[in-house]
Amino acid sequence: MTDATIEPGLQTAIFGGGCFWCLEAVFREVEGVRSVVSGYCGGHVESPTYRQVCSGGTGHAEVVKIEFDPAEVDYRKLLDIFFLIHDPTTRDRQGNDVGPQYRSVIFAQDEDQLHAALAVIEELGEQRVFPKAIVTRVERAAPFWPAEDEHQSYYENNSDMPYCQYVVAPKVAKYRARYPVRWKR
Repeated sequence: MTDATIEPGLQTAIFGGGCFWCLEAVFREVEGVRSVVSGYCGGHVESPTYRQVCSGGTGHAEVVKIEFDPAEVDYRKLLDIFFLIHDPTTRDRQGNDVGPQYRSVIFAQDEDQLHAALAVIEELGEQRVFPKAIVTRVERAAPFWPAEDEHQSYYENNSDMPYCQYVVAPKVAKYRARYPVRWKR
């Protein structure tokens, strides 16, 4: 279940930056993004479950698979958003979410994405955008496994839950503040 057929002209990006609910909520709002699926990537177990991944023993990261139209939003802009909405300087953690499943990782789908991701990380480091070194891993494409249905559109379906209010909503607000004209209304 690595890559379903996508609409001609669309491209795929896969990012992991902590809990997939946060990333999914933001990327669903980006103009040019056609779909966002929460799931798992980078591990050694086929068809892992949320419980297995949360144990930290499968090697998977919680990720989002983004299908986007590069004529409307390019990969570089997606990378900029990715680095805006998570802390790429903490190894295997985002806030209170701790473990290798919450690592900061980019799964490059081709050589262009690989080089673009490495270039952005280098630029951010040179510009000292973050107070510490970026630890985001850039890896080649790996099998993607969609998360269970209850994890899809999680923020949209559970925005009143405390985790969504205190963790997800601030990331959505940060994105909207930085890109006030680039989100779907």
